[in-house]
Amino acid sequence: MPFTTRQWLLNGHPRGRGIEDGDFKLVETELPDPRDGEMLLATRYLGFDPAQKGWMENIADYVAPMQIGEVMRGSGICEVLESRNDAFKPGDMVFGTTGWTEHLVHNGHDLNKIETDLPVTTVLSVLGTTGVTAYCGLFKVGNPVAGDTVLVSGAAGATGSIVGQLARIAGCRAVGIAGGPDKCRWLVEEAGYDAAIDYKAGGVGDQIKEHCPHGVDVIFDNIGGSILDDMLARISTGARVVICGGISRYETGTLPAGPQNYFNLVFRRASMAGFIVLDWAAEFPLIRKRLEGFVKDGRLSYREDIQHGFENAPETLKRLFSGKNKGKQLLEL
Repeated sequence: MPFTTRQWLLNGHPRGRGIEDGDFKLVETELPDPRDGEMLLATRYLGFDPAQKGWMENIADYVAPMQIGEVMRGSGICEVLESRNDAFKPGDMVFGTTGWTEHLVHNGHDLNKIETDLPVTTVLSVLGTTGVTAYCGLFKVGNPVAGDTVLVSGAAGATGSIVGQLARIAGCRAVGIAGGPDKCRWLVEEAGYDAAIDYKAGGVGDQIKEHCPHGVDVIFDNIGGSILDDMLARISTGARVVICGGISRYETGTLPAGPQNYFNLVFRRASMAGFIVLDWAAEFPLIRKRLEGFVKDGRLSYREDIQHGFENAPETLKRLFSGKNKGKQLLEL
């Protein structure tokens, strides 16, 4: 018997502007019965990342373009309701790319069973793409060594907050850049950063000089724009600059101009590299186990911002670009 569910469809490409309500369309649709090898899933949580706006714009060429009328792409945690797939049984909890849909029929490809005794939401936060992005960017690209100073922009975000803690675990000094005294206080008092810089207070360059008096050995950039320029001005000899994201560009819809201080890479014999975390997908299970161990032994904390109600999915995504979210942005259905 056909199963009726609700879905959010892409209804606009938000290039050169912020996300608007009209960029999404809420519809009801009928799902077919699961066939051999398939299962019926109920979505319990959705996860949100700034990269989703890039997918909507069709700027990111490492993923397939999104078409108008397509179910909005995103990660989720689902419960198996019915199964005709021997690898899954009713009651199993799984996670992966599910899209913005309350229910879906899926063959299980690229879905993973949740096998942790931490709260299930951690597979979308500290053990999910957020955590493995922080881990891979820092250790695979940044290559920190004990005693280094690691400077992180967007440090109070879901990924940034984990980067600083991993840097501390590696024996480094961690300095974070965030917006507002509350976020900066949280970075130092709860996320374990050694120091925090409030970009909303102005004078970012002077604040970096104050808190990184001997220069910066590793930059982990989530912002881009003028803040990246200020960070590049303080790199030390042999510094590594990790480009993870560019949230400063999402309102313009265009790629930012190159940093004015890029020639410091020459003067300091430094390197700058971007990365796509999917390049290390084969290592994700091992990395998740390592992150889980850090959480369990108390060296890694995380924060989740959980909103509620499927109808609030568009507003929940917008929170990422207004600075409202505190930690990993999730939605409980």
